[in-house]
Amino acid sequence: MSDYDHDALQRAAKDHLWLHFSRHGAYADHDVPTIVRGDGVHIEDSRGRRYIDGLAGLFVVQAGHGREELAEAAAKQAKELAFFPLWTFAHPAAAELAERIADLAPGDLDRVFFTSGGGEAVETAWKAAKQYFKLQGKPLKTKVISRQVAYHGTTHGALSITGIPALKQVFEPLVPTTVHVPNTNIYRAPDLTTPDGRPLSEDPEAFGRWAADRIEEAILAEGPDTVAAVFLEPVQNAGGCFPPPPGYFQRVREICDRHDVLLVSDEVICAFGRLGEMFGATRYGYQPDMITCAKGLTSGYSPLGAMIASNKVMAPFLEGTTSFTHGYTFGGHPVSAAVAMANLDIFEREKLNEHVRETEGAFRGTLEKLLDLPIVGDVRGDGYFYGIELVKDSATKESFDDAESERLLRGFLSGALWEAGLYCRADDRGDPVIQLSPPLVADQPVFDEIEQILRSVLTEAQSRL
Repeated sequence: MSDYDHDALQRAAKDHLWLHFSRHGAYADHDVPTIVRGDGVHIEDSRGRRYIDGLAGLFVVQAGHGREELAEAAAKQAKELAFFPLWTFAHPAAAELAERIADLAPGDLDRVFFTSGGGEAVETAWKAAKQYFKLQGKPLKTKVISRQVAYHGTTHGALSITGIPALKQVFEPLVPTTVHVPNTNIYRAPDLTTPDGRPLSEDPEAFGRWAADRIEEAILAEGPDTVAAVFLEPVQNAGGCFPPPPGYFQRVREICDRHDVLLVSDEVICAFGRLGEMFGATRYGYQPDMITCAKGLTSGYSPLGAMIASNKVMAPFLEGTTSFTHGYTFGGHPVSAAVAMANLDIFEREKLNEHVRETEGAFRGTLEKLLDLPIVGDVRGDGYFYGIELVKDSATKESFDDAESERLLRGFLSGALWEAGLYCRADDRGDPVIQLSPPLVADQPVFDEIEQILRSVLTEAQSRL
């Protein structure tokens, strides 16, 4: 049993804590789930119940919970230098981490601008792109192209780039210079045919060309002299883990080069092992102009994000009296930077990326067993990052309407999966999906237990339809 006072925690949470992305009315007659500790791939609540952390917290805890050496790295740094800003000054932890990240990043992405988290990294990349083009004598290049249903953060700029209307409406007006194009969900590919007459959904390369060409179409429609950047995740998160089709990013790179547009790889989720590489761009073989990252950089043991820029992007900021007039108080915090260094040590010593690459096929294969359930339409993703799309009819791919999705996901699945011992995400930003993103130390017994819990709960959900 937990040694925490469950009732006292409930009073404190219900009376004073404003939860993120939460319906507080749902807790009027129910407890607020309260997590008190973690160990490896498991978490424990204030009643002493253990669960599989099937989401690595929030796509974050790469090295697993309870790593004492990460806590010790934080304590050691706090004793030596607890805080100093990077505003015209450096400190060893940030300088050494920047060098290490630059060595890991693909190509000439050699400049690291630290933030507190992912949304700030996205905000930084957009601001850097705008100022970069102003310094190049192209002040009209301010607009951003991103994908439908894609999530890029909650600040006003990052939320503008986000392609989920329901998240944006209550905060409008937002930054107006964003345009959204189709994503790479081949399971829901449009009803089009290839030149040889095949459905687009049956030709991944043709689908990838089609999706990439929509980006060029948008650039041309807006005017190439007004578009600064294209923001894309290696595997799109929202909507349920859409991997890129073969050749997609290579074609996007050609399009960006042709129109002098910067390619930003938003890897807040996909970097640091989630796809079995330090960066998703490396996995899929493309060279971005900037990478945004956070989450797994510290395995969540301390907040930290970064925008990593190419030497080309940095070049005009090195001239004369030019300054990038942007920064964050806690960006590159000494304690967070020290934790990140220790976290990267774990990656190297325990070969976490190699582990993901060696076992991702087993993880996928275990989840694909669920395709025998009529409610499961698609299993997709890469690395340790998978989405399971739920449907009314797997033969026709018929989805649920909004009311049905509400009853299925929030009325049953979220609570039932939790009660069965699995923390994951049941989401309908797009079509209804269950998302899985466990710590990178997970192995076959964990995969099997996840599948068994999902099978039991989804079978019950099917009987309720």
